[in-house]
Amino acid sequence: MAARTDNFTSPDYFGVDELLTDEHKLIRESVRSYVKKEISPIIEDYAQKAEFPQQIVKQLGDLGCFGPTVPTEYGGGGLDYISYGLMMQELERGDSGVRSTASVQGSLVMFPIYQYGSEEQRKKYLPKLASGEWLGCFGLTEPNHGSAPGGMLTNIKDGGDHVILNGAKMWISNAPFADVAVVWAKDEAGDIKGLIVERGMEGFTTPTTHGKWSLRASATGELVFDNVKVPKENIFPNVKGLKGPLGCLTKARYGLAWGAIGAAMDCYDTALRYSQEREQFGRPIGGFQLQQKKLAEMVTEITKAQLMDWRFGVLMNEGKVTPQQVSMAKRNACEVATNICRDARQMLGGMGITGEYPVMRHMMNLESVITYEGTHDIHLLITGMDVTGFNAFK
Repeated sequence: MAARTDNFTSPDYFGVDELLTDEHKLIRESVRSYVKKEISPIIEDYAQKAEFPQQIVKQLGDLGCFGPTVPTEYGGGGLDYISYGLMMQELERGDSGVRSTASVQGSLVMFPIYQYGSEEQRKKYLPKLASGEWLGCFGLTEPNHGSAPGGMLTNIKDGGDHVILNGAKMWISNAPFADVAVVWAKDEAGDIKGLIVERGMEGFTTPTTHGKWSLRASATGELVFDNVKVPKENIFPNVKGLKGPLGCLTKARYGLAWGAIGAAMDCYDTALRYSQEREQFGRPIGGFQLQQKKLAEMVTEITKAQLMDWRFGVLMNEGKVTPQQVSMAKRNACEVATNICRDARQMLGGMGITGEYPVMRHMMNLESVITYEGTHDIHLLITGMDVTGFNAFK
C-alpha cells in the first residue's frame, strides 16, 4: 500500500492552545512531527499485516515518550501531566497501538517501579525503560478475572531467597517483545503483591495473541508462569493490595482520555478534508446539511473533550484528581471518539473502509480502547456510585 501523506491540522475551536505553555506546544509539535514522519507512512501496512513495528520502541525512547513524568534522575522527562497527555494525544492520532506501547511503558511499568519500588529497582530498570533499550509490560488481567481482578489466581509461594510464581495473564500489550513484566500475584496470605519478572527467567513464556481485528499494529500476548523463580529483591516493597495495580491504571487511564481524542481529531480532520474535496450532485458533499451536521457535532464534542482533558491535567498536576474523575474522563473520551470515527466512516462512504484513509483502523482500535483498563460500563457504574452513593456492582 502506498504511504499516506499526513496533512493533519488540529481543531482548536475554543482557543484551548491559549491555556498551554510554550513548552507544552513545543512538546506536542515534536511528537506530531514524529507521527507524520515515522508513523503515518507505515502504520496502515503494519496494521494490514498484523505486525508490530518494533523500530518505534527506540524511537519513542529517544523522543522522551516513555515515562515523561518520571524524574530525570531515573531517565524520565520530569514533565507535567499536560505534557504527558499531549504526547498520548498525538501518538494515538497516529495509532492507538503506538499510544498503547508508550502508555504501558510509562504508566504501567515505569510508574509502579518508581512509586512502589526500591531505590535499587529504580536504578536498575528505569533508565533502560526510559531510553527504549528495554520494553516492559503489565500483568493484571487473567482469563477468568478481568473487570474483577481481586479474584486473580496467579500466585507466589516462598522459596527461600526467591518466590515461586505460577499462573497466567492475558490481553497483555507489549508482551511478545517485553524484556520485563510488572506482574501482580497473590502471596500465601492472600495479599496482592507486585513483582518484576525478567525475560529469560526459566518457566516464563509470552505467547502471542493472534487473530485480532483491533490494535493490529500492536503486540498483544499472554504471560505464562510455570514455577518461575523470582528473586525476592524483585518484589515491590512499598505496596500491597489492589491499590497497587489500580494506582497504575489511574495513570494509564489519564493517558487514554487524551489519546482517544487524538484518534477522534484524526477522523474529524479526515472527514472535513474529504467533505471539501468529494463532489456529488455537482458540488462538494460538505455543502449538504446532513454532512455539516455530522462535522459540527464532531468538532463540538472534540472541543468539550479538549477542555475536560486540560482541566484533568491541571488536577493531575495539583494531585487533586479522584479515581472517579478519571473514570468519567476515560469513558467520555472513548464514547466521543467511537461516535466520531463511526460518523467519519459514513461520510467517506465506501472509501471509509479502505486503508487509504485511517478511519476504519481507528474505529477498530477504539473497540479495544473502550474495553481495556476498565470497560465502558464499569466506568459508568463508578460514576453512578459516586453520584448516588449506591453500589450497583453487587
